[in-house]
Amino acid sequence: MNFYIIIPAHNEEDSIGLTLESLTKQTLLPKRAVIVNDNSTDGTQAIVESYASKHDWIQLVNSQSSNKHLPGSKIINAFYKGYDVLDDDYDIICKFDADLIFPENYLEKIANHFKSNPKLGMAAGFCYIEKNGGWVLENLTNKDHIRGALKAYTKACFLEIGKLKPSMGWDTVDELLAKYYGWSILTDESLHVKHLKPTGISYNKASKYLQGEAMYKMRYGFTITLISALKLAYKKKSFSLFRDYMAGYFKAQKHNIEPLVSVEEGQFIRNLRWKGMLNKFS
Repeated sequence: MNFYIIIPAHNEEDSIGLTLESLTKQTLLPKRAVIVNDNSTDGTQAIVESYASKHDWIQLVNSQSSNKHLPGSKIINAFYKGYDVLDDDYDIICKFDADLIFPENYLEKIANHFKSNPKLGMAAGFCYIEKNGGWVLENLTNKDHIRGALKAYTKACFLEIGKLKPSMGWDTVDELLAKYYGWSILTDESLHVKHLKPTGISYNKASKYLQGEAMYKMRYGFTITLISALKLAYKKKSFSLFRDYMAGYFKAQKHNIEPLVSVEEGQFIRNLRWKGMLNKFS
């Protein structure tokens, strides 16, 4: 299986070398890996150039964008800068973060999952963060959700869901749309990926409002948004986040922001969300 990997990177000199080193040691090497140096002001470019000079499947793309931190749109816009330089000779396309250390059999095991199930659209391992001298699960979401840091898609699934949405919530709507089109999703608990920078470490106030906006754009509706916002704020142990999420939802509603999904897809998403919540109480 041909793996194409795109890694957006902004000021990642402390981690990008570790990420690339782990990819060079894979038992199944990727065919292409494009690192998009997105307006970095540190040594990111030099580190990537060093690896690209030794491995012909690694390529650097330099991109200029705003320094403003906008979760979702900024990273996906950078992803597309990498996507634009690739051909379509891939079986699996991956969007990886620049602060991950992969186990050596990661791509091989992901490939085996895809080979064994032709309706598998997305697959990944689990992110682990360093805590008290050890590595523990970064437990921010349900275990059946693939984190935005390490997405892998079959070509057919990637194209059918309309690729990736440049918006906060892209890494949830992609799974929901995959299910809408009949694809299955797999998370492999045996694949432990070290996540060097915990998610949300650089989120600002505007970013937190965007989470509520994303729920509106996915057509969750008020009740599911309320429940989801409460659950997420509880997991992050911050009631102020709940207020931010709901404020973002109402702001998007007031300004009638364009949803990410169609009316029919939205209905499917709401039904899926209700089914998931009700199953937990049955």
